[in-house]
This record gives sequence, C-alpha cells and structure tokens, in this order.
Amino acid sequence: MAEDQATAAMETSAVEKQPEMTVAEAPTVTITKRMMVAIDESDSSFYALQWVIDHFSNLLMTTEAAEAEGGLLTVVHVQSLSHHFAAFPAGPGGATAVYASSSMIESVKKAQQEASAALLSRALQMCRAKQIRTETLVLEGDAKDMICQAVEQMHVDLLVVGSRGLGKIRRAFIGSVSDYCAHHANCPILIVKPPKEIN
Repeated sequence: MAEDQATAAMETSAVEKQPEMTVAEAPTVTITKRMMVAIDESDSSFYALQWVIDHFSNLLMTTEAAEAEGGLLTVVHVQSLSHHFAAFPAGPGGATAVYASSSMIESVKKAQQEASAALLSRALQMCRAKQIRTETLVLEGDAKDMICQAVEQMHVDLLVVGSRGLGKIRRAFIGSVSDYCAHHANCPILIVKPPKEIN
C-alpha cells in the first residue's frame, strides 16, 4: 500500500513538473497523407477507389485545412508494354517472331492511351463528386513493379489495391498484383476485397 502511494506521488509530481504550453506555443504538426490507389479496367479496382473515397474523404478533401495538411490521393494506372513483335506458330514445329508495322504499333499505343484516359476520367469523376484532392498517373510496364516503384519514389503513406479474387491456380501462374505489392511495397498496403456480387 505504501508503494502504491509512493508511485502515485511520483506520477503526480512528474505531471506537475511538465511546462504548460499555450495554443500559440504548441508545436505545429503537419500530417502528410499521400494515398495511392491502383486501378485497371476491373470492377474490383473501382470498388477499392470508392472504398477509399468513402472511408478517407476527411483526410483528402479539397478544403483549406486538408490542403494545409497535405492530404492527396494519387490514382495510378499501369499500361502494359507495347511489344514491337508478335510470336505465333509458323512453319514446321516452331514459333516465329514477326515484327509489327509502325502503324500497327502506333494504333496499339493510341488504343492504350484512350483506354487509360477513359479509366482515369471515370476515377476523377468519382473523386470530384466528393471533392477529393486527386492527381492521376499513367505508367508503362509491369503493373506489379511499376506500382511499387511509384510508391517508393512518391513517398506514399498508404497503397490501396483491389482484389480480383483469382483462384489459386491462376494466381500461381500469372501472379497477383495485390499479393506482390503486399510483399514488396515500401509502405502499408490495404487490399480491398469487393462484395461477392462484384467478383
């Protein structure tokens, strides 16, 4: 009992010795919340974006307070590399590489750019409806690697990706972007699983 009273007395004296601060003297804390949502053409990626908007809008609003604190949402889409050749079986027992014409390559690039623009436009409309501070980013390459590189270069605080719910066999062969990012991204990652009716 004497020990309890001594401990209580020490805690009280420790609290009393702390200097008092007024609001003007209090240190200012800048909260930088930079979130990134990776999207593709799947419904699950747009579900993940909507989930972020619904749950983190107070950190990402375009109000003066939010802008002063630095809340920002980056919506990223990764286009696959456009290959300059196509391999298909031709001749006796082997695959032959055939180089695509420059007009075909340009046509593929243009189609990819249009698809990316449409996806990002849809994402921006969702964000603007809730007045979310948003920037967009289009990258080219392997989605898994490019997302992780962007996270590191942009100092992202939270990466959000959707989960397509690939089966075990498909995931083993083609890999899962969300699984790869969970193991390789330089920040916390949130994998948003959609309701069963979206899968």
